[in-house]
Amino acid sequence: MESAFVIGGAGFIGSHLVDRLLAEGIAVDVVDDYSTGSLGNLASARALNAGLLKVHQLDARDPGLVELIERRRPNVVYHVALLAPGEEPAAAATAAIPALLNVLHGVRAVEGCKIVVALCGVALFGDVSARDLPIKEGRPFTPTSLCGVMNRTVIDVLQVYRDEAGVEFTALVMSNVYGPRQRGSDGVVAAFVAAHRSDVPASIFGDGRQTRDLLFIDDAVDALVRSGSRANGLVVNVSTGEQTSIRDLAHIVSGVPATLLPSRRHDVSRFALSPVRARIHLQWSAWTTVRSGVSATIEAVDATH
Repeated sequence: MESAFVIGGAGFIGSHLVDRLLAEGIAVDVVDDYSTGSLGNLASARALNAGLLKVHQLDARDPGLVELIERRRPNVVYHVALLAPGEEPAAAATAAIPALLNVLHGVRAVEGCKIVVALCGVALFGDVSARDLPIKEGRPFTPTSLCGVMNRTVIDVLQVYRDEAGVEFTALVMSNVYGPRQRGSDGVVAAFVAAHRSDVPASIFGDGRQTRDLLFIDDAVDALVRSGSRANGLVVNVSTGEQTSIRDLAHIVSGVPATLLPSRRHDVSRFALSPVRARIHLQWSAWTTVRSGVSATIEAVDATH
């Protein structure tokens, strides 16, 4: 039987990935220390797929993870916990590379096992001029934060392990992923939905003209699953390629004017990633519109309250 590990499987992206893998009949081992994830995110998976799902409360830096991967011998390890939102930047950066190296040691010990990682596009590329949007993978990374520098380092480490140890990888550079189960502090859509449910105006930093490439969680998960057997050795953007202004997003979510706050340092003004390589190498493209994705997110949040 095909099997997979999901590092960070109790988090926002990870739990949705777990649901999808289980639905396809793939046995899943979840590894999570619950620092930002929640066992509640796996409630339906645990109820419906007890025979295919094993959950391990474990830090990705723990040497026991290497032994666990060797014993379970998965086909793919998905690492979606690198530099997770909500963590203090310096602490997250300090943990990211030791955790990655530990996971890679386990993957290297299992013949034919592959690692797929999810990275943050905004952190990697920073602020890019409008004429260079949407950003293609060949553009040099220009991180302006510690998070961005560590994302870039992750790619370098993966390439070294591929060249020197034969560990296969795919690195997915994600645009702004949103959807059900995302905490209000971890994404602009989640923050606006939380404000809407609380019947208060959303807060926008700056004038609201800044743009983001908004990717619904189901589309992101589809790309992750496809990467398990495609795009070996590649860095691939996972995105819509389209820009949505923060001001327009606030209107889509609630229709109520937002409260404008002073701009934040290092905020990116405009952003979008080109999805062309994903279409070619993953046979993937996003299908969810912003309006339908936001609507699905609001419905899911309302259903849980």
